[in-house]
Amino acid sequence: MASWTRPGSSSINPLSGSAAELPPLVCACAVIATWIQEIPFLKAYSVFNIEQIDGLRDTYHAPPAKVLDPVERIERADRFFRNIGAVIRHGGNQAYYSPVLDYIQMPPFEAFRDAAGYAAVLSHEATHWTAAEHRVGRDLSRYAKDQTDRAREELIAELGSCFLCADLGIAPELEPRPDHASYLQSWLLVLANDRRAIFQAAAHAQRAVSFLHSLQPEADVKAAA
Repeated sequence: MASWTRPGSSSINPLSGSAAELPPLVCACAVIATWIQEIPFLKAYSVFNIEQIDGLRDTYHAPPAKVLDPVERIERADRFFRNIGAVIRHGGNQAYYSPVLDYIQMPPFEAFRDAAGYAAVLSHEATHWTAAEHRVGRDLSRYAKDQTDRAREELIAELGSCFLCADLGIAPELEPRPDHASYLQSWLLVLANDRRAIFQAAAHAQRAVSFLHSLQPEADVKAAA
């Protein structure tokens, strides 16, 4: 079945690593031995987006994703957080997780712009909540004493919130807060001093989100898949 790119389409050019095998080399020593010599090299390909190509079989196209209405999305988020079993208190004007008393503190629901904003902040605090030793076990003992440790944990929690909101189909529009600038500054310092920090933080965040998903009843997990 023929297929073709649409006129005017442009491609990207990713590189792929490989190795070429040269003919066997023979070494005459006490014992005759042969080995294959490999020479590494890069290959370049021209790659087009599937939307730029006509005439492809249907198997190349993913089925359209199910779009949930806003009410259903928020109901699913509420159910998700109920299922994790965390103690969530409401009141005041701060959101935080207390590792000593093991509870999440949230401002009243009415303090947020909308339900999606509330869910995003709760996702952040729920990621902190996973740090307890009997959950995923991230060390928070130096969180209040060491700015670097605090910045790393906050980066983990923010990435966890992003991952979880994506899983729940929520796209919040959060209002800027006074502490956003200080958070960004601390993250930039950590990332500048450790090129692996973003990958380590993402791995911890994914582990935290996977743990939160593991607390969901099987029926809810299948529905979200």
